[in-house]
Amino acid sequence: MNAPPSNEDISSALAEYAALLELSGASGHAVRAFRRGAGLVRSTPLPIAGLIRDGRVRELRGVGPGLERRMRELVETGRIAELDELRTTISPELAAFGRMHGLSANRLMAVGAALGVRTVAELRAAAEEGRLASVPGVGPHTEARIAAALAAPAPPLRTGLMLDRARALCEPIAGALGGMVAGDVRRWVDRPVRLAVVAPAERPDEIRDRFAALPEIVAMLAPDVGVSLDGIPVELVAAPAGQLGTALLRATGSEGYVLGLGPLPEAATEEGVYALLHLDPVPPELREVGAPAPAGLLDMTAIRGDLHCHTTWSDGRAGVREMAEAARDRGYDYVAICDHTRAVRVVPGLDADDLRRQAAEIEAANAALAPFRVLRGAECDILPDGGLDLPDDVLDELDWVQISLHAGQRAGREDLTARVVHAMHHPAACCLSHPTGRIIGHRAENALDLERTFEAALETGVALEVNGLASRLDLSADHVREALAAGVRITCGSDAHSAAGLGSMTYAVHTARRGGAPAAAVVNTLPLESLRRERPA
Repeated sequence: MNAPPSNEDISSALAEYAALLELSGASGHAVRAFRRGAGLVRSTPLPIAGLIRDGRVRELRGVGPGLERRMRELVETGRIAELDELRTTISPELAAFGRMHGLSANRLMAVGAALGVRTVAELRAAAEEGRLASVPGVGPHTEARIAAALAAPAPPLRTGLMLDRARALCEPIAGALGGMVAGDVRRWVDRPVRLAVVAPAERPDEIRDRFAALPEIVAMLAPDVGVSLDGIPVELVAAPAGQLGTALLRATGSEGYVLGLGPLPEAATEEGVYALLHLDPVPPELREVGAPAPAGLLDMTAIRGDLHCHTTWSDGRAGVREMAEAARDRGYDYVAICDHTRAVRVVPGLDADDLRRQAAEIEAANAALAPFRVLRGAECDILPDGGLDLPDDVLDELDWVQISLHAGQRAGREDLTARVVHAMHHPAACCLSHPTGRIIGHRAENALDLERTFEAALETGVALEVNGLASRLDLSADHVREALAAGVRITCGSDAHSAAGLGSMTYAVHTARRGGAPAAAVVNTLPLESLRRERPA
């Protein structure tokens, strides 16, 4: 009897299925479901095949009937019929090539199908034979663009990839090769450019072959550079076990930091390299500036609770109890439910009556989950005059109040700063959410005067948030460093809108680490009773 597929086998099949579904034009919901399923399988410590055979796989959060059916088929037959069919009709290599060169992925696949070709080499041969002009809909302009792309060297690395997407691409590659994520992703750079994986290899050709065969890699740009379905190059660094630490340190960067270390000795671990250099190890997040780690540098184990979460009462996808249970299961002591207030407008918001009705649901969750504690909170919009979007008597009832600016991000420096500073002086305010309002790659930082904001934070005791959404990471690492230098306290918040979204805390923590934040400067490392005492009077 054949051995059951491993979790890695199942995860890789689901990831490939999701990628090919996306290229086939399937619904975004289906693509996301199978992509999440691949991540879930990869992160589950128990053998998924055993759970499937025991009829228990649906006990895993996020596994629905469709996902279960495909996984069961794979475990019982060794294949997913729909995946096999997609493999015969979809050409990821042509799609990736198109995306790398600014061509439509679907259009290039259609051209390939009309010509009966599936690889870039076959497409090049067809172009050289003059066959492109025979494809319906391919005129001189399209033919010239394809020919130019085929003749061009590989384009430079794409920029602008979100950190969460970069990690989702690199982590399964590293896991499949028994290696480690390196490059910008390991330093938790906001917008990674260099994506790299370091893998142990006594026989480099063998690991290259394994790398090229992974479902995440659809074409090879060079012997050690593969490209993903989205046209994103990923570098493979293979090294013998005795040199792995040196290779990892060099591939992690930053380039300037590594050059500053001088010639690197060979060692099996990074710690070994630092020891041979007679230096203290520097965490990857701090290798941008080369700063030594402060005493008690923040890490995930120090986080006692999440102070910024949403539920179905506003724009979340889970109820109070589900969010609370998920937070408890992460080892937290508390979670603050901070749904939006009405002035946010672009999503449903709560008024005073809504918050008081929500209080009953929070009370029931606390009764069921004690000693874990659900805090009554709100993400309360700052109004144009600097007031808060809830009556004072309701604000007084709440355990935690995030004040947020959503509308008016393009206001001038003086008006914007006066509005925020006025709101920070409200006695109920606990924390200023995503202070600079940036959306990475879409909206620049607002004009908020951070120096005056820091002064207000010191006057009022209001903390500033490091928001963990990969599209925000706000405060940025540089601003975290500035806030800490000014003596301002920060919070790390997931801004979760689902149970899975609580995982965004990781991004907040690593961004704070990049700013050199010690755990002592982060409010939600405090136990619950200390947190309550720290709330501004």
